[in-house]
Amino acid sequence: MARPPLPIGTWGNIRTEKLGPNRYCARARFRDYDGSTRDVEATDTTGPAAIRALKVKLRDRAAPNDDEITRETHISKLASLWLDEITAEERLAPQTISQYEVSVRVSVVPALGNLRIREATVGRIDKFLRKVAEDRPTAARLAKVVLTQMLALAVRRGAITTNPVRDTGRLRNPRRKVVALETEQLEGVRAAIQRWQKTTPGKPGPRHTGDLGDIIDLMLATGARIGEILATRWEDLDLAAERPTLTICGTIVYLKGKGFFRQDWTKSDAGFRTVVLPRFAVGMLMARKLTAADNPHDAIFASRRGTWLSPQNVRRQWRQARVDAGLEWVTPHTFRKTVATLIDKEADAKHAAAQLGHATEQVTNRHYIVKPALAPDSSDILEQLGAGRATTSHERRPHGARRTG
Repeated sequence: MARPPLPIGTWGNIRTEKLGPNRYCARARFRDYDGSTRDVEATDTTGPAAIRALKVKLRDRAAPNDDEITRETHISKLASLWLDEITAEERLAPQTISQYEVSVRVSVVPALGNLRIREATVGRIDKFLRKVAEDRPTAARLAKVVLTQMLALAVRRGAITTNPVRDTGRLRNPRRKVVALETEQLEGVRAAIQRWQKTTPGKPGPRHTGDLGDIIDLMLATGARIGEILATRWEDLDLAAERPTLTICGTIVYLKGKGFFRQDWTKSDAGFRTVVLPRFAVGMLMARKLTAADNPHDAIFASRRGTWLSPQNVRRQWRQARVDAGLEWVTPHTFRKTVATLIDKEADAKHAAAQLGHATEQVTNRHYIVKPALAPDSSDILEQLGAGRATTSHERRPHGARRTG
């Protein structure tokens, strides 16, 4: 009966041989990752030392092949090959690949780029991710996604047998308190914008336009993301309808080498939606239409040169406007949360989710709606715990009755 072959990546008995004074050789049969069994040897000054050297060599053994990814490939090289692969696939959105490129350049390569794939152990990766998460939890989560996919490529190419990222610990995900604007705070927002728009910039250039106030009003009227608002076109409006509507069907994105442009689809399928506009937004849009200059994109909010407005520039303008108003905590996303909270209060979370473009209410409830946790009414059940309790004189006295004597 034939002896069964060694499992892939394992070796048989280690044999030692004395080659001369202070020179020993240790040998073993190793079944490589390509299925072939080969002799591997190492030498040293003593037999035990030669065995130790051989075990290290066997542990780090790379399969002899022509693949550009092996156990000896550096993480920096693996990152480059992985980015080339996902770009060629055209499966991911260009802005997603751009995010991955930034994570590779800023987080992964500076810390792990000089490691070889075989040196990217669970412990090293886990330590790296936790270090990043101390100050940048979002960056750590993105780096974990990137490393998972990079090392999955190494597994597919046979450089390693398992993906070490999968055994790293869970990263902390700090729960942020959802905050929304009250009515008086909204008045403060509009007052701050009006003051800012009346000021002359500190450096040479044109005065501020009225765009910021109108952009925020349309965010409050729709609950849309800032990129969705800036991507709206006059053709997406139906102001002549009995209930005027706006169809949200795109968003502004940025790509290196291309700049800002309109992407003809929203963040998710649920984000493609038509919303009915409140009267204050209809009035604002009709007033803009009367004075709007033509632009090649038919954009409602275009720059002076007729190009798409950058979300980053709008965020920068809002940061300038809120400086002296005590509204540093208010971001463009706060307006979205304000919309969700109000709709939930007056209707329900399902309506709020549909308005914001969420597929389900779970995300809306967790991240966009301000409300305290409401325990179910268990008062009748808990009444049992009051059985046998003596009634006090205060409880026996009718409400409003005065004590006498």
